[in-house]
Amino acid sequence: MSEAAHHRPTGLSRWLFTTNHKDIGTMYLIFAFMMAIIGALMSLVIRAELFEPGLQLVDPNFFNQMTTVHALVMVFGFIMPAFVGLANWMIPMMIGAPDMALPRLNNWSFWLLPPAATLLIISLFVPGGGPAAGWTLYPPLSIQGGMGMDFTILTVHMLGISSILGSINIIATILNMRAPGMNLMKMPLFVWTWLITAFLLLASIPVFAGAVTMLLTDRHFGTQFFDAAGGGDPVLFQHIFWFFGHPEVYILVLPAFGVISQVIPTFARKPLFGYSSMVFATAAIAFLSFIVWAHHMYTVGMPMAGELFFMYATMLIAVPTGVKVFNWVATMWQGSMTFETPMLFAIATVFTFTMGGVTGLMLALTPVDFQYHDTYFVVAHFHYVIVGGSVLGLFTAVYYWLPKWTGHMYSEGIGKLHFWLTMIGINLTFFPQHFSGLAGMPRRIPDYALQFAEFNMWSTYGAFLAVFSQLIFFYLVWKTVKGGTKATDQVWEGAEGLEWTVPSPAPYHTFETPPKVS
Repeated sequence: MSEAAHHRPTGLSRWLFTTNHKDIGTMYLIFAFMMAIIGALMSLVIRAELFEPGLQLVDPNFFNQMTTVHALVMVFGFIMPAFVGLANWMIPMMIGAPDMALPRLNNWSFWLLPPAATLLIISLFVPGGGPAAGWTLYPPLSIQGGMGMDFTILTVHMLGISSILGSINIIATILNMRAPGMNLMKMPLFVWTWLITAFLLLASIPVFAGAVTMLLTDRHFGTQFFDAAGGGDPVLFQHIFWFFGHPEVYILVLPAFGVISQVIPTFARKPLFGYSSMVFATAAIAFLSFIVWAHHMYTVGMPMAGELFFMYATMLIAVPTGVKVFNWVATMWQGSMTFETPMLFAIATVFTFTMGGVTGLMLALTPVDFQYHDTYFVVAHFHYVIVGGSVLGLFTAVYYWLPKWTGHMYSEGIGKLHFWLTMIGINLTFFPQHFSGLAGMPRRIPDYALQFAEFNMWSTYGAFLAVFSQLIFFYLVWKTVKGGTKATDQVWEGAEGLEWTVPSPAPYHTFETPPKVS
């Protein structure tokens, strides 16, 4: 082979043109955590304004822009790219593939993200200000916004294209590039959850793209899809948006379920309890997520029969979700458990996500949802699901696989400090919001009645603690990447082998010679 064929690009060109799944996975993770910092700072602006009653820091319009862009950054800029980064890193290694199926497409999927994120941030500084319609972009607010709203619509399209291309790549890789002998029911759970998540993305993202395209034509081309004054219907947008928006919640959380299903067996030193039921429960959650969208819309005046259908369908989702929680607990039951940092984060993920699930069941009930709707109770529920499920799941994955990625072991002491400060901060932020919401405090407002002052003060203390605790995490990751104790083949004291053997065998094929057929 010629010298040119052996040449590996270095410096900037390595990252710009790479088709290596590990490099692309690393770039996704770095991008995601940069966006997390931006989104977290926006949340601190929101919480600082709400520290006490009255308007003290920002004007109401800018406050609404912060709530909108914070959510879009966290959902589309942080959590989704971070899990795609994990998929890029781990799926080829878990199924015994040399790389992703479509490496150049993989590169393009990533490089759509930085320009899209830049557009979203710039939207705050253009004439007319940024989007101030909530992350749901409901008309008529989104029809009336300035140029920042157009930037946001373009951002959504670019992020959507990236997600669709990434999903195609993941599906093609898993279905076509598994090592011989690894059938679908022998794949690790993380691979299964991503396969199902990728189909969810393919089915839901184009729906959202259609909604924002119709919004764009309403704004600039004289159509009246969502403008009631011209015969349109703003509620139509809500139906289209939530047909995407509810599967989106599971897109954010299913890969975290996959991570938890890898980590708990490792530290319980037992095979995962109920592998098949986990696979079918994940598929059931994905299917049901498409038929529950209007539980976000009980207050729009839909017929009683519609409300009843969406109530029962929503409660049905609790069944497969409960199966997963039961299986995780059963895996830990009588296991030889140790509590290293990944296990602490995994248990915390199960606990906080279950909290969010229980409040979700409350919100599913049509009669009482009229009381909860658009209050801080919904904010608390949503953040327990997404922060408690997705973000803690991401931390679980990073701590679990960091030695595999870097070849170095991180400091357990620093990891556990990060865990405890994060958990205290998260719960101090969001738990009081349940009570504010039940007492009637509306969401997305920069000012509030005096009776809510104390709960808001505690929430703000918690938010600052939770955000600044992440400096410990970034320090730990940086220190581990730079060096430290060398990680052995068996990082987790003999338990690491379980990552492969439970629930799937180690890929035995190196792709160098075809296996012998007897």
